[in-house]
Amino acid sequence: MTKNPRLPDRWPPDSRPRAVGATGRGPRRPPNAGNSAQPPRPSRASNPAEPPTAGVNGSPSATGATAVTRRPRRLGWSAVAIAAILTTGGVGLLAAALMLRLPALPNCPSIFWPTASASMRLYCAQLAANKQTVRDFLEAIALVKDLPANHPLRPEIDRHIEEWAQGILDLGEVSFQEGKLSEAISTARRVPEDTTAAGLVQERIQQWQKTWSDAEEIYQNAEDFLRQEKWGEAFREAVRLLSVGNRYWETTKYNELNQKIQTARQDGSKLSEARRLADAGGVENLLKAIKLAESIGEKSYIYREARSEIKKFGRQMLDLAEAQLEDKNSTEALSIARRIPASAELQGEVEDFTSLAGAYGRAWEGTIAGLQDAIVQAQRIGPQRPLHGRAQSLITRWQLEIEDVARLDKAEDLALTGTVGALSSAIAEVSLIPQGNPRWQEAQEQISRWTSQIQTQEDQPYLDRAEQVAFAGDVESLQAAINEASQIQSGRALYDEAQTKIQTWRSQIQQTQDRPILDEARRAAQRGDINQAISVASQIQSGRALYDEAQGDIATWRAQIQGEQSMAEARRLAISPATPSSLAAAIRAAERVPANSQSRAEADAAIADWSQQILTLANDRASYDLPGAIAIAQQVPSGTPAYASAQSQIETWQSAVSEPPPPSASPETPAEPPVPVGP
Repeated sequence: MTKNPRLPDRWPPDSRPRAVGATGRGPRRPPNAGNSAQPPRPSRASNPAEPPTAGVNGSPSATGATAVTRRPRRLGWSAVAIAAILTTGGVGLLAAALMLRLPALPNCPSIFWPTASASMRLYCAQLAANKQTVRDFLEAIALVKDLPANHPLRPEIDRHIEEWAQGILDLGEVSFQEGKLSEAISTARRVPEDTTAAGLVQERIQQWQKTWSDAEEIYQNAEDFLRQEKWGEAFREAVRLLSVGNRYWETTKYNELNQKIQTARQDGSKLSEARRLADAGGVENLLKAIKLAESIGEKSYIYREARSEIKKFGRQMLDLAEAQLEDKNSTEALSIARRIPASAELQGEVEDFTSLAGAYGRAWEGTIAGLQDAIVQAQRIGPQRPLHGRAQSLITRWQLEIEDVARLDKAEDLALTGTVGALSSAIAEVSLIPQGNPRWQEAQEQISRWTSQIQTQEDQPYLDRAEQVAFAGDVESLQAAINEASQIQSGRALYDEAQTKIQTWRSQIQQTQDRPILDEARRAAQRGDINQAISVASQIQSGRALYDEAQGDIATWRAQIQGEQSMAEARRLAISPATPSSLAAAIRAAERVPANSQSRAEADAAIADWSQQILTLANDRASYDLPGAIAIAQQVPSGTPAYASAQSQIETWQSAVSEPPPPSASPETPAEPPVPVGP
């Protein structure tokens, strides 16, 4: 609602004359006057409607004066005439002054409302409404709402009441746009129920609440995305605030959220870099990663994630220390553990790890005294400590290991003499160490070593006798050596060595037996009886010592037969009179001669000769039939000396064929002359 510029903002002071004995000011308004539905009631003494107070004889009495009784004096006629003239002039002057004097504005706070006129009420109500506050709107409505329905000013009053009620609702909208939802709702609910604006209150409140709820949901969604490090989604949610329909959310809250996104994005970059460093591995990178994550403040949306990552990085450092401890490098393990920052919240584990690292160092000495000292150190880790359970497990392990060490030391002493009996006693002693004990694997290695020594002492005589027998080199001696060495069973210490010697002696026997057969086959091949050579060499069976050598000779002889057969076929095809097709067939037959055949050189020479003959036939044909010459030249196989020349000729002839012939009388085509054939 707009303010009436013709009306003052404050009540004007009362300039009318006061009654005798008045204090000169209206009654003081109580502090809660503006919150009351009824306007304040001023005292009757300040009511300008009342006449001033008169004296006993009807004349005004002076304030604080004492009346004095005087004796009447008789005046003369001249005095009476002068008094009459003065009185008449004074009255005239007074009447003129009263006629020219402007009316004073009413002092609304001092008006006695039960006797105030409707116009006066409306005037004062307008003055109040011009202040544009909820209290003054309600005060204005209260001043005029009770006037009778048939009053002449009623239509104007109702119009003003509707305007003022709407003004209250508009003030609620202002509060809502300023981000004061509760104040806006409270203001809207003060709209008088008997006005048109009252019908809009509930709908307006619901609209405000929905807008506010939607904005809060958008804000919360954006914050959730920030916690998940989804910066793009968070910004898209923030942009939605610009169209929620509330200036406070579209400006103040949007700017606030946008700043949070920028800050969170910067923190996210720090955390990403910290993760990258941690993934790279190494103590120094992990320390840098922790320092970066520590720079993310408590107010950051990813503060919890950063703290979680710091713990993770600290755990990785402790894992590196554990790895060094597993490699029995207690010095480096302790160095790493002591560098883990307190922010990783692993102080208890680090302290216990330090104690256990010292205990490990003593246990690694492998002596009973060292193990006992390690147990004492581990027992210092109390039940409330983080690594108490691990310490108890180590204590149990080291107690068992003390027993194992005692048995191993005793067995070592028993095995010192190296005899079969001593070694057997040592094996029996360490066999008492049960599987699952700390030194069980070491005990098994000792058992294997001592068992090998026993088997070597037992089987070495067999191998020595076999070698002595085989020294003669004949078949019978070699077979006897094989029989002697075969007594060494599989799984024994000397079994592999015995099998190697047996294989050598068996190969010698087979070569002695099969060499005459292979020599006979080669002599047959030299005589030219290839088939007989193949038949004899095939007697050497697979798995024999000379089998691979015999098969190589057989392959060579078969290639020779195939080459001779292929050349015979090629020569048959190339018999005079030769044609391009028969020469090409002869070349194909010659190409089937194997590379390792003695006929290969002859085949290559024949192929070169026959290729040249095909090119010669193509050149002869070109004098009268270029397409036919091209077809013949294309049969020259690649890889032959004539192939390049044939391809060059083909290109030349193809160019000539594509050119239009010159106009001339075409002579009668002579018959194809016979093609001469070389020897």
